[in-house]
Amino acid sequence: MSHLIDRLPATLRSRLRTRVGKQFGRFILVAIASLGASEAALFLFTQLLRLTYGVSGVCAAIVGAVVSYFLSRWAWQRKGRPSVLRETVPFWAVSVGAWFVLGVATKLGHALARSMGVHGLKDYVIVGGVYFIANCLTFVARFLIFHYVLFADRGASGPVEAESLSPVSATTSGSDAEDGGPSRP
Repeated sequence: MSHLIDRLPATLRSRLRTRVGKQFGRFILVAIASLGASEAALFLFTQLLRLTYGVSGVCAAIVGAVVSYFLSRWAWQRKGRPSVLRETVPFWAVSVGAWFVLGVATKLGHALARSMGVHGLKDYVIVGGVYFIANCLTFVARFLIFHYVLFADRGASGPVEAESLSPVSATTSGSDAEDGGPSRP
């Protein structure tokens, strides 16, 4: 992966090497695994078991959340027994919110497919596509919540400057008076 990072522009490369960038990269892997599991479950629930679309979306999101839970602990390098009140309960609370969004997205996808008059596999392609888009949107929200709230480094005394997404101004060794700026006494 470091060879791939070395090919990126310097600005992006430096951001990916921060703590946030590394965890974002790991969370992308978690999201891919979770999305794969939930899309497969969505196909199973809608096409083979013929459950309703809302129920299928929620059940598929639950399957993805189980995968995400265990892999998210790896992504944030959590070892040992998780704190129930600080990690487990908040993770599942965030997941329930995502389940709601994904269940509604699945129903909307099916309504869109019905309005287009498609059935069978074409219906699933539309439903799965809407589910995928909703998953991408919840991915960003979940990363921000997981990184800055749920799995935040509580040992740090303040913000880490390397994580800043704003430009950093550089100081020069020469005096400001040389380039027309105010001189210092």
